[in-house]
Amino acid sequence: MRYISTRGGVQPVGFVEAVMMGLGTDGGLLVPERLPAVGAEQLCAWASLPFQALALEVLTPFVGDAIPRDDLAQLVQRSYASFSHQEVTPLRRVPDAAGGRSYLELFHGPTAAFKDVALQLLGNLFEYLLERDGGRLNILGATSGDTGSAAIYGVRGKPRIDIFILHPKGRVSPVQERQMTTVLDANVHNIAVRGTFDDCQYLVKALFRDLDFKRRHQLGAVNSINWARILAQTVYYFYAWGRLTGGDTARRLSFAVPTGNFGDVFAGYLARRMGLPIDRLMIATNQNDILTRFVETGVYAKAQVIHTLSPAMDIQVASNFERYLYYLLDEDPSAVRGLLADLERTGRLAVDAGRLGQVRSDFGAAAVSDAETLAQIRDTFETCGYILCPHTAVGAYASRHTPDTIVLATAHPAKFNAAVREAIGREAPPPAPLQDLMDKPVRCAELEASSKALRAHLEQQLARPAG
Repeated sequence: MRYISTRGGVQPVGFVEAVMMGLGTDGGLLVPERLPAVGAEQLCAWASLPFQALALEVLTPFVGDAIPRDDLAQLVQRSYASFSHQEVTPLRRVPDAAGGRSYLELFHGPTAAFKDVALQLLGNLFEYLLERDGGRLNILGATSGDTGSAAIYGVRGKPRIDIFILHPKGRVSPVQERQMTTVLDANVHNIAVRGTFDDCQYLVKALFRDLDFKRRHQLGAVNSINWARILAQTVYYFYAWGRLTGGDTARRLSFAVPTGNFGDVFAGYLARRMGLPIDRLMIATNQNDILTRFVETGVYAKAQVIHTLSPAMDIQVASNFERYLYYLLDEDPSAVRGLLADLERTGRLAVDAGRLGQVRSDFGAAAVSDAETLAQIRDTFETCGYILCPHTAVGAYASRHTPDTIVLATAHPAKFNAAVREAIGREAPPPAPLQDLMDKPVRCAELEASSKALRAHLEQQLARPAG
């Protein structure tokens, strides 16, 4: 399997180089030259596999011979050994007024959020490749909340790796902030940026576009611009389908996906393109509704970021949207470049009526207000005692008229207890990874939203002696 850029400026590379490159050297995102097709017989065989065995099967065609299968199997086993549920991503059937719905619980990893599913694997993958092939890696990433802590926990203490994570100061939940800033390993560097998540994401991309700086400092990516992140997240779509259908390929399932950066829902889109019988993918956004507006109008237009009760989705520029554009535009890099040039120049891009029809075939979309989010948390709790995090509540509310839809439960509700308390008058009991966080010492730098300031900070930190 070889990988190319959505913008057409990268010669085909293998899996290892794609993972280590992160963002394409032309500024685009890496995608496979072709997607493997998963047939009915394969789907039936996969339906009863444990999560780890299924992950190995899904990953193998994308990895090819870049990593021996036995080594890949060990990486997968090690990555999910830290999860507190034996199924890794269990399905939870919850009764409600419409008869009940299924939640795909993605929060049983070490940081209690869905990002662990991909970042535990990516951290071990980085470690394996660096030990095998030599060299160092300096990871640079931006987070709106959960990516940062999951990435940090994926690589903390690992030799040959330093990690720098940017978060918008004051715009992540207190628990999310503490999950990052209480990790005091010498290779972990937290940076609070005086700005929004979009500012953080822009700074990261700016440094990656500086190819000389990127090469000199061996920069790598853990954000969902890294193809391995998307790939790992496709696994739980296959897993949920297998658990609910028993391998009956005549059954098509729908998913509601709370999303801000488009990575999680794009993983579902990828699984469907591979052959998984998915009927509907519902994009569930909060009031930062750029993706919902695009599905409704065909216009993707930047707006001001709104601070909401679901802060991990407080995003206007969704980095994985470019991958979807690539497929929507029939895998034509020049067409992708043209639309992205429009976005850069005017703050908006638009597709024609024919493409909009395809978009609406690919996705449903709904934007959910804070009031509706709180109402969903309250209604679900009063009906059955199940507590939703505000992001999961956005997905549940967006799909409220289609109760058979599987809602991706993206984080443990205790990570957002301010919203939970406002909705139901009590807090969600914290799981083990979240206990005593507020009593631990912290370490974090604070920077203005400037690529010059970020560049100087990285150079200063990397000039210090190891250990």
